[in-house]
Amino acid sequence: MEIRALEESDLPQLAVLFDQYRVFYNQTSDIEAARGFLQQRLTRGDSAIIGAIVHDVLVGFTQLYPTYTSVSLGRIWILNDLYVSADARRRGVGAALMHAAQEYAEVTGARGLALATAVDNRKAQGLYKKLGWTRDEEFCHYEYNIVRG
Repeated sequence: MEIRALEESDLPQLAVLFDQYRVFYNQTSDIEAARGFLQQRLTRGDSAIIGAIVHDVLVGFTQLYPTYTSVSLGRIWILNDLYVSADARRRGVGAALMHAAQEYAEVTGARGLALATAVDNRKAQGLYKKLGWTRDEEFCHYEYNIVRG
């Protein structure tokens, strides 16, 4: 398995995988929209996208977004997306991508990583716990959604 930063040449495979990820979270499939979104991230350098490749096939990815922590006076990376194709699960791909994300955070001088997942995504939660991540018990997280017509 090869773990590496993804680039625009990876878009055809990445867009398909990203679309599967969105469908997993109950979004309507739209590969072209997924491709456009990812192309913007890569072109603008808005995020870091790390992929897992097996026999020239992209089987998983994680996408990290930069933000900052005022309390710790530094950068943190939001591990916003982590996805492994159904046929590649239970083979260490998710763990390898998580390790790569941790390494990327360290190399870039970040204070840490943060992530959120669905409350019923027990498999992912088990992986995070196994890899040494801790669940935040100090803060309540809220979000405000803007509905566009």
